[in-house]
Amino acid sequence: MNKLKVGYAERCINPPLGVAISGYYKARYGQGFIDNLYAQAIAFEVDGNKSVIIISDSLGIGKELVDRIANEISSKTGDPIGKIMVGATHSHTAPDNRYPEMFPSDEKLINENVEILCKNVCEAGIEALNDVKPAKMGYAVGHAPDRISYIRRYRMKDGTTFTCPPIDSPDIVEPIGELDRRVNVLRFDREGAESIVMLNYGIHADTVNMDMYCSDWVGWTRKTIADTLDGAKCICIMGCQGDVGSTNVHPIPGDMNDTEISFDNEMKSPGMARFVGRALAGTILQVFDKVAYVDVDEMKIISKTLTVSLNVPKEEDMPLARKYKELYDSGREDEIPYKAMQLTTVVAEALRMCRMYGGPTTRDLPMAGIRLGDVGMVFLPGEPFTDIGVKIKETEGYGMIMPCALTNGYFGYFPVKSAFDEGGYEARTSHYVSTIAEEIVECNKEILRQLKK
Repeated sequence: MNKLKVGYAERCINPPLGVAISGYYKARYGQGFIDNLYAQAIAFEVDGNKSVIIISDSLGIGKELVDRIANEISSKTGDPIGKIMVGATHSHTAPDNRYPEMFPSDEKLINENVEILCKNVCEAGIEALNDVKPAKMGYAVGHAPDRISYIRRYRMKDGTTFTCPPIDSPDIVEPIGELDRRVNVLRFDREGAESIVMLNYGIHADTVNMDMYCSDWVGWTRKTIADTLDGAKCICIMGCQGDVGSTNVHPIPGDMNDTEISFDNEMKSPGMARFVGRALAGTILQVFDKVAYVDVDEMKIISKTLTVSLNVPKEEDMPLARKYKELYDSGREDEIPYKAMQLTTVVAEALRMCRMYGGPTTRDLPMAGIRLGDVGMVFLPGEPFTDIGVKIKETEGYGMIMPCALTNGYFGYFPVKSAFDEGGYEARTSHYVSTIAEEIVECNKEILRQLKK
């Protein structure tokens, strides 16, 4: 018998102008808005057991802010902290709520933005929990269309690995990895209220590249679904996207329509965001009317801590790292002998090494899972490579499994083991040793197995 109730709420989280936009390790300070930024909350209740997922248009939300939000919602609703999931869309034209000190805008503006974010995320979560209505759930797995997503790490002729190489470079051999084009779609039809659609797909929200605040392709997906499906609300939860971008390094006719090549060799513009967002909305529309409806008579939630080893730099690696950090901090990065994405890579690696040198050798990663009927969701606090999601989805006993990245904190990239030998931006900037992917996969498969007991 179906016992599911579902609630929804949203709040605008627009920051004050001048708050730093992160991504690329280059300072950009917001000059205006292409569209509004939002926090969206969806709440579930089965037999009095409640949970809420809140996703905001942010580059990421650090664990300290996640804990603050969860504690405040819990104190006002009585729902346990472990049942409150807080995540981000990873828009690269939204404030960085992970490391606000990286690009220190005016301290007053930083604090104002944090208060805006926390207030509205909490309000959305509380309202959604109070808004629950009887609902039925259906799910389907669609297929991402061509030309919106690509593995962004490439093997080059000289044997090196290049994240986001120059367009049409003759030195490109092949992408490293295989794209998972499955798009998870969850549909909730609520009594007396609009339907809610959850999209779960792994691709960076990094298609704009400006000093204007923007929700990236996510906003276009939401708008297209609302315009097409009688006001239905769409929540986009990032899948395993650590090695996935939206640039075709070998463009075909039409690929450059209404876009341009950015400083980091990628196709970016508001037009690119529109294209990707509409295309993913089209995937939802292809399966929306044909979802498989299932009764939800039970909801289970599990939280788990995974302790992992950190890649603490060696003393012999530090002189060059300190030199690059000094050049970067003083605005003299043009003296570092790299350009475009390779410059971003060495700067990010140097900053990571300087931050981690002499520090702890392990870290606790918060993991969690929710089961609604035969749909399983797992929540990963960073940017996992595609293959991590593929392996988690192999867990038996579920009709659909949704790996939800960038949730419950931000702890960097989670590359697969081979990437640490190959190099590239993600592996060189990762905080972890090369077994991180296997540990995350096994932890989340175990969570899914426990949720079935």
